[in-house]
Amino acid sequence: MGVLQLFVLVWILASVIVTGQVVISIDTDTDIANDWTPSWKCVDSRCVRDDRTLVSNPDQGLRICHLTCGQYGSLWPKPTGQVSIGSEVIAFHPGQMAFSNKFISQDTETYIESITHLFVKKLSKQCGVNCTLVPSTKIKVYLSFDKDEAQLSMSVDEGYSLTVSRLETHSEDPVSTVISVELSGNTVFGIRHGLESLSQLITRGSPDNHLLLVSNASILNDRPVYRHRGLTLDTARHFIPIDAIRRTMDAMATSKMNVFHWHVTDSHSFPLVLASVPMMSRYGAYSPAKVYSPLDVQHLIQYAKLRGIRILFELDAPAHAGNGWQWGPQYGLGELVVCLNEQPWRANCIQPPCGQLNPVNPNVYRVLSDIYVELMAVAKYGDEMFHMGADEVFVKCWNNTPAIVDFMTSHGKNTTFEDYVQLWAHFQNKAAASLDAAVEHNRTKLIVWSSHLTNPLIVGDYLDPKRYIIQTWVPRIDPLADILISKGYQVIISTKDAWYLDHGFWGVTNYYRWQKVYDNPLPTSPLVLGGEVAMWTEYVDEQSLDGRLWPRTAAAAERLWSNPSSGSSEAEPRFLQQRERLVEMGIRAETVTPEWCYLNEAQCR
Repeated sequence: MGVLQLFVLVWILASVIVTGQVVISIDTDTDIANDWTPSWKCVDSRCVRDDRTLVSNPDQGLRICHLTCGQYGSLWPKPTGQVSIGSEVIAFHPGQMAFSNKFISQDTETYIESITHLFVKKLSKQCGVNCTLVPSTKIKVYLSFDKDEAQLSMSVDEGYSLTVSRLETHSEDPVSTVISVELSGNTVFGIRHGLESLSQLITRGSPDNHLLLVSNASILNDRPVYRHRGLTLDTARHFIPIDAIRRTMDAMATSKMNVFHWHVTDSHSFPLVLASVPMMSRYGAYSPAKVYSPLDVQHLIQYAKLRGIRILFELDAPAHAGNGWQWGPQYGLGELVVCLNEQPWRANCIQPPCGQLNPVNPNVYRVLSDIYVELMAVAKYGDEMFHMGADEVFVKCWNNTPAIVDFMTSHGKNTTFEDYVQLWAHFQNKAAASLDAAVEHNRTKLIVWSSHLTNPLIVGDYLDPKRYIIQTWVPRIDPLADILISKGYQVIISTKDAWYLDHGFWGVTNYYRWQKVYDNPLPTSPLVLGGEVAMWTEYVDEQSLDGRLWPRTAAAAERLWSNPSSGSSEAEPRFLQQRERLVEMGIRAETVTPEWCYLNEAQCR
């Protein structure tokens, strides 16, 4: 017996002698800390901690409270349809889940089989390696969809309805409880989103290592407000490995984002391997190991599709093009790129390394055509849309290039800024013609970033609103998007002072907390296709990618799915639960609040 234990025993004996009562009882063989857990209860749609009530069943803890508390529980993004969530949960094992559906075609059958397999795999991982069988519970999932549509396009119907109900069986039946799940949608992509919502009605039970499902719930007619809900990822400033891109897509899928905008090349590097133009990656990749092969691209497209995501490729030009284009003279094509890596860089570009395509060399357009042909074929998203970049042309670079100045003079042009904007427009028209030749028609929607070329005073002279979509990247107070809408242009919004998630780590930029990301309204015009958060990677690589993106990107995802009239304060409990989901998935999402504040809801506002 230790000195402390001896002291306590003597003190107890003394108390008995003086008062006749034992005032303290201590079991030295019990670890009290492992015998209890605090309880939470739902009070006014808020999970309230009660340390006075200690329970031995951890299922009464915070996780289960969030699952059923409030109108939306822990659903993310907030559904746009009618929602009802019951207060009871039922234990089950993922192996006790059976799916039933009627296939329309081989393509839809393959897709449904793949996404249900991913769903069960996700639940099995959540339950853990020691997941306990619950033979008394069966989950029957009935899937139904109307359209034989397995092509993920911008216009695809993503709506769904989900109902979970508890069915009692006969007392002599060893299966005492059957949970019926009815999930319907017009397309398989609505079914995928519905499965995502179903997973958010499930949590892990402990210490018995089973899963818990809300036994009565319904989400009716849930569908997105905006059809374009994207994330721009730059993989040229820093090479981002395939595994990190897949991880990013996994996180996107949990919030029902549907566009991975891949800014795959820039003046820094050209990591995309092209069989028709192999010199691009040979000259432009950081190393032979830091490339994306055609097979990599094909696998990523399929990986994304199973998560309800389409890949939107961007081949930025004429600016943001440099390394990878310098091989022209050696192959008899002349200078394809000008100002490449020149110093002092401030005289020739916005940021190093410098580089802009040579708009007066006809071979530039031949190479672009070869790239477009292969990229469109590999991408397999065909002719719906393509992002051409087309921003931040640095006029001084072209004006410092004798061949370009001679071209301007020989064509009766001066060397004013306005004249170079006309040259820029000339390049854009020829590049678009090259893409049209690649797909053998001119119906492809072309996306460009906002720039001097999209100045409302001149944009109509150069860009046809029936052909071009403009992605704006201006501050929230800038009226550019509204003006472009008034001129008939479709727009995609990337609010520079809210959705540029690389900001706050360089220069005079500011870091935007998740609340500002969430409380960023978009115009409500039908011409607003949606929006994208942007991650430019000058100061981001694989190691820091997750934390810069997540969970803030999830805040934008709810804005784009449901465009709620309420603000971030109302969303906070669900947002914190979404962050917990991301961490459980292996996403290194940054924390956004002290742990005490997470455990004590609404006490830190």
